[in-house]
Amino acid sequence: MQAAAALNSYSAPEETPQDVLWMNAAASALLVVAIGLLLAAGVTKLTRLPYFNLQKVQLEGDLQRNNVATVRANIVPRMHGGFFNANLNRSREIFESVPWVRKAVVRRVWPNELRVVLEEHRPAAYWHHEDREDQLVNTYGEVFDANLGDVEDEHLPTLEAPPNPTAGEAKSMLDMLHRLQPVMSALGEIDTLKLTERGSWSVTLDDDATIELGRGSLEEVVARTERFVRTLPELKHQYPAPLAHADLRYPEGYAVKLRGLTTLQEGQKPPVIKKPAVVKPVPALGAPANNKPSTSTR
Repeated sequence: MQAAAALNSYSAPEETPQDVLWMNAAASALLVVAIGLLLAAGVTKLTRLPYFNLQKVQLEGDLQRNNVATVRANIVPRMHGGFFNANLNRSREIFESVPWVRKAVVRRVWPNELRVVLEEHRPAAYWHHEDREDQLVNTYGEVFDANLGDVEDEHLPTLEAPPNPTAGEAKSMLDMLHRLQPVMSALGEIDTLKLTERGSWSVTLDDDATIELGRGSLEEVVARTERFVRTLPELKHQYPAPLAHADLRYPEGYAVKLRGLTTLQEGQKPPVIKKPAVVKPVPALGAPANNKPSTSTR
């Protein structure tokens, strides 16, 4: 009976009113916000202490065109902020605005330093097209502006681009140049590599000889050039005259003009590379008209 009475007298605890729960939640949230604001204010004040002001900017990299002391003296005054609030992207842009600097990587070094690794452009060729003044192409095939007088003693070749070159035109032309240079080394150094608007390639050598390479993929143009270089000595063995001009834009042959000689008469079809050349001597300048200088290959 007593147990039953005890059970009957037990009542569950009253539930906390909903408005009280909301008030408690709001108070907790405000407390968290207040603590967060205090921490943020403390951190902000801490980061602005003179101890964290940038004390040193360390420059690294293989610099050949720039002087470290000069770069530091000209750039560091333009940088703002301390260790925590320095804008690394802005700092990178400032360093990459320096002439000849291709890329800058900026990192923080505790507690008050910045480390900057600079990469300079390595010029590979001049970049020429009629739409603007000459520029330079680096070893990555990227076009950049620089003082051309800085490289005038380096005897760089020229890439002559078609009008309105595409974004990747310089890279493709540099690739072609690198493939052709060892192939044509027996003939001389490539002074100019030209690409026309129609996609036809030509080169001018350092002795002013010109060679029309024609159109096609990189591999097709290189293969055509290799055949020409391989067969040209047969002709020059008979007539050891310097090369003046060659035209490789034929399916199975090429036309060659040596200084004082030519492999084509007027209206004659181009020779076939596979067949040996038969060359007739050419009279000197001033010879009678009926002895017009010409040679032919069949």
